Amino acid sequence: MTRAVDRIILSGMWFHAYHGVDPAEAEAGQPFVVDVEIDADLRAAGAYDDLARTVDYRQCYAAVRAVVEGQRRQLIEAVAEAIAGHLLALDGVAAVVVRVRKPQVVLGGPLEHAAVEIRRERP
Repeated sequence: MTRAVDRIILSGMWFHAYHGVDPAEAEAGQPFVVDVEIDADLRAAGAYDDLARTVDYRQCYAAVRAVVEGQRRQLIEAVAEAIAGHLLALDGVAAVVVRVRKPQVVLGGPLEHAAVEIRRERP
Protein backbone atom coordinates (compact mmCIF):
# COMPACT_ATOMS: atom_id res chain seq x y z
CA MET A 1 0.00 0.00 0.00
CA THR A 2 1.36 3.45 -0.87
CA ARG A 3 1.49 6.23 1.68
CA ALA A 4 -0.93 9.07 1.06
CA VAL A 5 0.55 12.49 0.49
CA ASP A 6 -2.22 14.68 1.79
CA ARG A 7 -1.84 18.30 2.80
CA ILE A 8 -3.39 20.71 5.28
CA ILE A 9 -2.89 24.33 4.23
CA LEU A 10 -3.15 27.43 6.40
CA SER A 11 -2.67 30.45 4.17
CA GLY A 12 -2.30 34.16 4.86
CA MET A 13 -1.93 34.16 8.65
CA TRP A 14 -1.16 37.80 9.62
CA PHE A 15 0.74 38.69 12.78
CA HIS A 16 2.39 41.84 14.14
CA ALA A 17 5.90 41.08 15.37
CA TYR A 18 9.36 42.54 15.91
CA HIS A 19 11.76 40.44 13.84
CA GLY A 20 14.47 42.01 11.73
CA VAL A 21 18.02 43.27 11.62
CA ASP A 22 17.16 46.98 11.60
CA PRO A 23 16.72 48.50 15.10
CA ALA A 24 13.54 50.24 13.90
CA GLU A 25 12.00 46.81 13.26
CA ALA A 26 12.57 45.93 16.91
CA GLU A 27 10.89 49.14 18.08
CA ALA A 28 7.78 49.49 15.96
CA GLY A 29 7.42 45.97 14.60
CA GLN A 30 5.65 45.17 11.37
CA PRO A 31 3.25 42.66 9.85
CA PHE A 32 4.38 39.17 8.97
CA VAL A 33 2.35 36.85 6.78
CA VAL A 34 2.79 33.10 7.15
CA ASP A 35 1.60 30.19 5.02
CA VAL A 36 2.10 26.57 6.02
CA GLU A 37 1.51 23.34 4.14
CA ILE A 38 1.45 20.29 6.37
CA ASP A 39 1.93 16.83 4.90
CA ALA A 40 -0.02 14.19 6.82
CA ASP A 41 -1.98 11.05 6.05
CA LEU A 42 -5.59 12.28 6.18
CA ARG A 43 -7.34 9.10 4.97
CA ALA A 44 -8.64 8.00 8.38
CA ALA A 45 -9.91 11.50 9.19
CA GLY A 46 -11.76 11.61 5.88
CA ALA A 47 -13.16 8.11 6.25
CA TYR A 48 -14.31 8.44 9.86
CA ASP A 49 -14.99 12.20 10.12
CA ASP A 50 -12.99 12.18 13.36
CA LEU A 51 -10.85 15.08 14.62
CA ALA A 52 -8.71 12.68 16.64
CA ARG A 53 -7.53 11.12 13.34
CA THR A 54 -6.13 14.31 11.82
CA VAL A 55 -3.80 17.18 12.59
CA ASP A 56 -5.86 19.81 14.41
CA TYR A 57 -5.71 23.16 12.56
CA ARG A 58 -6.08 24.99 15.86
CA GLN A 59 -2.86 23.45 17.17
CA CYS A 60 -1.06 24.37 13.95
CA TYR A 61 -2.23 27.98 14.11
CA ALA A 62 -1.29 28.22 17.78
CA ALA A 63 2.20 26.87 17.06
CA VAL A 64 2.75 29.40 14.26
CA ARG A 65 1.44 32.27 16.38
CA ALA A 66 3.60 31.31 19.36
CA VAL A 67 6.73 31.47 17.21
CA VAL A 68 5.93 34.62 15.25
CA GLU A 69 4.70 36.60 18.24
CA GLY A 70 7.28 35.10 20.60
CA GLN A 71 11.06 35.42 20.75
CA ARG A 72 12.49 38.13 18.51
CA ARG A 73 14.71 36.89 15.72
CA GLN A 74 16.84 38.84 13.26
CA LEU A 75 16.12 36.70 10.19
CA ILE A 76 12.87 35.45 8.75
CA GLU A 77 14.82 32.29 7.93
CA ALA A 78 15.10 31.70 11.69
CA VAL A 79 11.38 32.38 12.13
CA ALA A 80 10.54 29.84 9.41
CA GLU A 81 12.89 27.24 10.90
CA ALA A 82 11.33 27.60 14.36
CA ILE A 83 7.81 27.29 12.91
CA ALA A 84 8.82 24.14 11.04
CA GLY A 85 10.24 22.62 14.21
CA HIS A 86 7.08 23.30 16.20
CA LEU A 87 4.82 21.88 13.50
CA LEU A 88 6.94 18.76 13.01
CA ALA A 89 6.59 18.07 16.74
CA LEU A 90 2.80 17.64 16.33
CA ASP A 91 1.49 14.08 16.02
CA GLY A 92 0.80 13.00 12.47
CA VAL A 93 2.88 15.68 10.73
CA ALA A 94 5.29 14.12 8.22
CA ALA A 95 6.66 17.25 6.53
CA VAL A 96 6.00 20.98 6.30
CA VAL A 97 6.48 23.85 3.91
CA VAL A 98 6.69 27.20 5.68
CA ARG A 99 6.56 30.61 3.96
CA VAL A 100 7.25 33.76 5.93
CA ARG A 101 6.66 37.11 4.22
CA LYS A 102 7.44 40.69 5.25
CA PRO A 103 5.03 42.89 3.26
CA GLN A 104 6.37 46.18 4.64
CA VAL A 105 10.09 45.52 4.24
CA VAL A 106 12.05 48.61 3.21
CA LEU A 107 14.68 47.89 0.58
CA GLY A 108 14.89 51.19 -1.28
CA GLY A 109 12.23 50.69 -3.92
CA PRO A 110 8.82 49.19 -4.70
CA LEU A 111 8.45 45.63 -3.47
CA GLU A 112 5.39 43.53 -2.67
CA HIS A 113 7.20 41.55 0.03
CA ALA A 114 10.39 39.77 0.97
CA ALA A 115 9.94 36.10 1.81
CA VAL A 116 11.56 32.78 2.57
CA GLU A 117 10.18 29.31 1.96
CA ILE A 118 11.56 26.18 3.56
CA ARG A 119 10.58 22.50 3.48
CA ARG A 120 11.40 20.23 6.37
CA GLU A 121 10.60 16.57 6.99
CA ARG A 122 10.32 14.55 10.13
CA PRO A 123 13.59 12.66 10.67
